[in-house]
Amino acid sequence: MRRIMKRIVIFLAAAAAALSGATASPAAAQTFQSFICADGARFTAAFLKYDPKQVHLQIDGKAVALKKRFTLTGSRYTARGISLTMNRSGTILRHGRRGPTKCTAM
Repeated sequence: MRRIMKRIVIFLAAAAAALSGATASPAAAQTFQSFICADGARFTAAFLKYDPKQVHLQIDGKAVALKKRFTLTGSRYTARGISLTMNRSGTILRHGRRGPTKCTAM
């Protein structure tokens, strides 16, 4: 009986060790990038691995989730009067009634 219990405990310990090493850390599942724009606007974009069809922005003290839209080149995200376009030529933010402004990563 002791031998069986000992084997069960060893098995459970090995399984717990294997599972803890197999799970990805939350930091590895997300990418944060801060930007500064030509008009002085600053924002932070969060690209989450588990949510590839959205980008989460922190802009003007508010959190906004922008949905990915169809584009032929690069990526474009829009919601609530905010548009973020990212392609080879750079990153462009359209925010409210302001015109498009070019942004660079910090």
